Amino acid sequence: MLFDTGIHSTADARRLARKRLPWMVFDYIDGSAGEEHGAALNRKAIQDIRLSPRVLRNVSDRDLSVTLFNTPMQRPFGISPMGMCNLSAPGADLMLAQIAREFQVPHGVSTVASTDMETLLDASDRKAWFQLYFSGDGSGTMQLVERAKRTGYDTLVLTLDVPEVGRRPRELRHGFKMPFRIGPKQFFDFAMHPRWSLTTLAKGSPTLANFDGKEYVFDRTESRAAADWSYFDKLRAAWPGKLVIKGVLHPGDARRLRDAGADAIQVSSHGCRQLDSAPPAILALRHIRAAVGPDFPLFYDSGIRTGEDIVKALVMGADFVFLGRVLLFGIAAGKAAGLRAVWDILSQEVSLTMAQLGASSISDLKTLNHLWQNEAA
Repeated sequence: MLFDTGIHSTADARRLARKRLPWMVFDYIDGSAGEEHGAALNRKAIQDIRLSPRVLRNVSDRDLSVTLFNTPMQRPFGISPMGMCNLSAPGADLMLAQIAREFQVPHGVSTVASTDMETLLDASDRKAWFQLYFSGDGSGTMQLVERAKRTGYDTLVLTLDVPEVGRRPRELRHGFKMPFRIGPKQFFDFAMHPRWSLTTLAKGSPTLANFDGKEYVFDRTESRAAADWSYFDKLRAAWPGKLVIKGVLHPGDARRLRDAGADAIQVSSHGCRQLDSAPPAILALRHIRAAVGPDFPLFYDSGIRTGEDIVKALVMGADFVFLGRVLLFGIAAGKAAGLRAVWDILSQEVSLTMAQLGASSISDLKTLNHLWQNEAA
């Protein structure tokens, strides 16, 4: 697998994706808010975490499985909701759904997915979680909630860190828009990347599939600033399944959400795509874990690039980790084989890191003292 794809790390996948994708598409996936200092700081914060190896522990059998919402998962990481995945390659959403099906992990289905929510719930063996944005006056949002309920979704992920779309200069320079549009600037870009153009545009420009032919039309630039606690209460009352709140960085917000009925919180800076000055999400994770207590479900995303990063997030207090960009880079680099290469690399890196730390299970990462700064002298 690794020899066939040329992918031996997620950095390899990113490098290949950068060669193969149009500049506009690569920068849409890779870019962050503002001057991108926040993204760099988030990566540095993760890199600066030191883990303390433990010795003379039998780690010959290592178990990467976890349980979420009373459901067994084969990995401690899953798939974040990502918009317009099919820009990375035709059928990308379905490739991600197949991984979710095979490894029995959550597949976050974005409001702005390029494949409809019904298809992805089935393709993922009902492992899909539907991600929701509050938008406009909320009426269209509640239509999506009812549709997700009718379709059979068990888990809803409400993203709250986008009151307005973050200013991402890389996207603006290319004229990136959602729904996807092609003008003279984009035409030149695509002409310089014929391999992508022939395979992707030949199948038709990716669309916002959850809105095709529907009365409610998604506008990415529409304000979401009106969402407040009364809206949360309304959604909680309307949604009978599990409700995950994504995009939380403040311990006070986390406590209030827990007390108001959230079933889990996903600590996230939206990959630093919203606020350049946001704190490193990995550091916020520790404060939020202390605020909500040891037993409340906490998930994490933002800045994850390796299996060691995944383990660091688990050690810092996450119960589960969600991946974004690295998976799309795998798809862009080698389609389904590239995605599988990245997935297997991350799995191997998690397992090898566990061995170095003397951990045979994910729960061992919680009970053993692995943070170097916490080691006794």
